[in-house]
Amino acid sequence: QLQLVESGGGLVQPGGSLRLSCAASGFTLDYYAIGWFRQAPGKEREGVSCISTSGASTRYADSVKGRFTISRDNAKNTVYLQMNSLKPEDTAVYYCAADPSNSGSYNEDRYNYWGQGTQVTVSS
Repeated sequence: QLQLVESGGGLVQPGGSLRLSCAASGFTLDYYAIGWFRQAPGKEREGVSCISTSGASTRYADSVKGRFTISRDNAKNTVYLQMNSLKPEDTAVYYCAADPSNSGSYNEDRYNYWGQGTQVTVSS
């Protein structure tokens, strides 16, 4: 079965950090760009960050630049999202997704595998 599984979410205080992981099973991530998306209650899902197949190219939403870092370890078939200086507005369900076209886009039509999501709550 081909799937992506996110982990690492939880409750954290403002200013804190979390590291999300996106692990693939049933296929190798080497040939896929990976995007992180999030959906807050009552809002549309938005692109947060993405990374190319090689890891050489990354992209961030303006709202997370300088605070979040995306990386990948193809040997472990896993992509990470390090989130620092978290704010209450970062509260959302975070999803990872795989893009076989390596487009560097947040266009969800480009992504054909999605994880089930992991909840991140930033609150004191």
